[in-house]
Amino acid sequence: MKPQLYVPALTPAQRRSLQHGLRSKEAFTARRCRILLRSADRQAPSRIARDLGCTAPTVRHALHAFAAEGLACLKEKSSRPHAAKPALGADRADDLKDLLHHRPRAFGKATGLWTLDLLADVCHAKGWTPRRLTGEAVRVALRRLGIRWRRAKRWITSPDPAYARKKSPATA
Repeated sequence: MKPQLYVPALTPAQRRSLQHGLRSKEAFTARRCRILLRSADRQAPSRIARDLGCTAPTVRHALHAFAAEGLACLKEKSSRPHAAKPALGADRADDLKDLLHHRPRAFGKATGLWTLDLLADVCHAKGWTPRRLTGEAVRVALRRLGIRWRRAKRWITSPDPAYARKKSPATA
């Protein structure tokens, strides 16, 4: 059987900080303070969890965080994965802008107008993304790169030599 997990003996300053944290507006901070104070009083993690209405892994996680970070563990961290990165990053911004200046027919598509789903297909076919993205993911990537989707549609031109003369101001 593993030995019980407790926080080490608290200094008077740490105990004051934890008692002050009990009155925090942040539920995360108040719960962590309760956990740490009870552990300092040598209560077992399973009993702390039962008394506070949380799970034993939550208590153990708080105890490990205190051992690693000290009082800094009272601030809630981001839940975003550390390795999260955009599928179409800034390194592909110029490629994506250049792609929008060409017609979809040049990439074997049956239409002359770009759609977000067509962009997703072409980006995946070119190997720019590890999987086929949704149209919404492409729209978000375009917005992050400073490209408005409505603006991208206006770049479409026709091979007709009289296209500029025929184009009405309403579609400009």
